[in-house]
Amino acid sequence: MEPFHVNGKMDGKKLASAIAVPVLGGAAVGWLANRDAQKKFQRLEKPGFAPPPAAFPIAWNILYATMGFARYRAGMRKRDKGMEDSFPSYDVQLGLNFLWSFLFFRWRLRGTALVEMTILLGAIALTAERFYKEDKAAGMLMAPYMGWVLYALALNASIWKKNDWK
Repeated sequence: MEPFHVNGKMDGKKLASAIAVPVLGGAAVGWLANRDAQKKFQRLEKPGFAPPPAAFPIAWNILYATMGFARYRAGMRKRDKGMEDSFPSYDVQLGLNFLWSFLFFRWRLRGTALVEMTILLGAIALTAERFYKEDKAAGMLMAPYMGWVLYALALNASIWKKNDWK
């Protein structure tokens, strides 16, 4: 099985675009939301299960590329059925993903970020279900992302609590 071929077809432009949007968007949002916030974040009390700071950009780049690849596969299946290859739930979850960085880092609204991330988790689950209906592999590719966001949800809650709910 060729992973980049869906029903024997590959569309290099669609694949590149599907991966570039979350990867480059995530990089831009990360830079904008975090550029002046990292020193303040380093001073926060964190739980013992918090990863080292270097883990975040590595994990997010992998997850963004994986979700983009899942988007490509699901979209290719829809196009083969003669349908428009849009997934509103994917767009919503990506927007919520990007918004979280501003809520948590830039604006330091940790509680709001926690609520928003709970909604994000639901949007990811809906997207994974929609992708799975089109392409089982695409749906399964969303599982690591869902797991990481669940972990990040616990991390967000713990940081908020350890820092006097500020």
